[in-house]
Parts: sequence; structure tokens; C-alpha cells
Amino acid sequence: MAAPTPIDPHADAHATTEAPAHGGESGGLPQFETQHWFGQIAYLLILFAVLYLLISKVFAPRIRRVMDERADTISGAVATARQVQAEAAAQAEAAKADVARARAESRATAQAAADRIAEEAATRKATEEAAVAARIAEAEAAIAKTRDAAMTNVGTIANDTASAIVERLTGKAPTAAEAAAAVKGAA
Repeated sequence: MAAPTPIDPHADAHATTEAPAHGGESGGLPQFETQHWFGQIAYLLILFAVLYLLISKVFAPRIRRVMDERADTISGAVATARQVQAEAAAQAEAAKADVARARAESRATAQAAADRIAEEAATRKATEEAAVAARIAEAEAAIAKTRDAAMTNVGTIANDTASAIVERLTGKAPTAAEAAAAVKGAA
């Protein structure tokens, strides 16, 4: 048996870094050498499968869940906004109805007050007219009484006046019967 040759640790390093002297191998990139393609394709398929599984089983569901939550949040916010808008519209309609009812009540109250005031004024007017009519009736009665009293005295005054005129003109006083006959004849 032959003695083993010592192993030089730097021998492999020199062998791999030096370009071969004969034209069988080129010193280019190992990725482009066909002998390495099978391993590269295998690693590519393994990495593709791992990335596909990670994306389809881990990342895509998380993204889908986030997108679904976002869509749910947006649709919930839109639904809440529509509900609030509907409630606001209902409250606005209720407020309009309350305002219309309050206006109608105030108009009715104002009309009732106006009617009450007109009725009180009519009652007061009727009362005052009755009082004035009573005073007028009293005054007319007093005037009629005074006129009747005056009319009863007119005859006497006419007789006295006629007697005074005749006496002044003639110098002689007529009798009461002559003066009364002259007054009745003149009337």
C-alpha cells in the first residue's frame, strides 16, 4: 500500500478558483450551466409551492378578513348614517307637525280671544245702549211731562197774553171768557 499523500487544505481552493486549462468547461455563472438546472428548477418549484401555500393559506385570508371587516365597517357606517338621517327626517317632520299644531292652536286661541272680546264689546255696547235708551226714554218722558205741563199752561198764558194785549191796545181789560174765546178762535 502506498503511503497516503498529505491533504493540502488550500488545494481545493486553488482548483475551484482557477479556470481549467482545457476547453471542456467555461468559467461563467453556474446558474446558466445545464447541469445545475434541475436543482434550480426543483428549488423554484419548492419556493413557489411554499409561497403559494403561504399566500393562499395565511396572507390572502388575513387580507380578505381585513377587507371584509372594512366592508362591514363601511356598510355599517352607511347603514347607521341612513338610519340617523331617517330619524332626523322623522324628527324634522315631527317638529314641523308640532309647529303647525302650535300655530293652529295659537290661531284658535287668538280667534277665541278675539271672539270673546267682540262678544264682551257687543254685550257692553248692548248694556250701554240699553242704559242710553233708558236715559233717552226718561228724558223723553220728562220732556213729554214738561211739554204737557207747558201745554196746560199755554192756554192760560195765551189767555193772559191776549188779555194784556187787548188791555194795552184798548185800555179796557177783557173778561176771561172773551179772552178764552179769542184764543180758541185764533187757534
